[in-house]
Amino acid sequence: MPRRLAGLGFLVLLGSCAQEGDFGRPKAGAWNSLVATTGALAARERGEPSSQFPLTDEERTLRDRAWRFLMPAAGHDAFLDVLANLTRTRVLPPAWRVPDIAAYHDTLISESFRSPVSRYRRLSNDATADGRLIPGFAAVAARVNDADALRLRSLPFVKVLDDFDVRNAAMRVAENRCLIAWVRLEMGERLARYRYALEHLVIEVPGPEAVGVERVLTGLDGRRALLEPLLPPDAALRCGLSGIEAPVTVLVPAEGPRVTKD
Repeated sequence: MPRRLAGLGFLVLLGSCAQEGDFGRPKAGAWNSLVATTGALAARERGEPSSQFPLTDEERTLRDRAWRFLMPAAGHDAFLDVLANLTRTRVLPPAWRVPDIAAYHDTLISESFRSPVSRYRRLSNDATADGRLIPGFAAVAARVNDADALRLRSLPFVKVLDDFDVRNAAMRVAENRCLIAWVRLEMGERLARYRYALEHLVIEVPGPEAVGVERVLTGLDGRRALLEPLLPPDAALRCGLSGIEAPVTVLVPAEGPRVTKD
């Protein structure tokens, strides 16, 4: 028991050291690098895809841009922020999380505020910020998909390849696909939390501001559609991200638009 508590304490300390930079991305630094390295090792120990190849510039950018979508939208609970960061960096497996559609609303309404208008404004600002960042993430994800497709097509033509190279190439493709699938899944859940918050604000503190927020959420849903063609509909399930036990498999690039289940 003491060893388990010590391990938990170390994880909390490790996660709390993570620093956020600009545009919702992790700040470059020794602590964030330590968390990422620890996460890669932990994922490898759990048998999850974890390549030992260095990240390309695009793969690093993909991970940076995923930061915002994998952290709580209303990040004011320090302990939950730590757990979210440890999960984002794969120190903890995603399977521990239980979807809580009311979480964003509960945090939003629990904060002290003088006027309900500020709650509507906060909701609108959070959803707008997400919407602005989705196209950039989708564009990087598409380029990473193209690079991975080239990687897989090139494997049969390389004259000297050992099992280490083949395995790590496959693991990197799986890592990239599962990260994209995770962001797509989280974005669907995030939108559901925003809608839940708006619906309950209308009941709790009705105001004309709700109309503007509804327009923002409709726009966000339109932007979210940019993520759908990136992977097959069952990508999250195949990556073990949907709360159902499933084997992790390498996901190949999708052809044409797809529809994913929220």
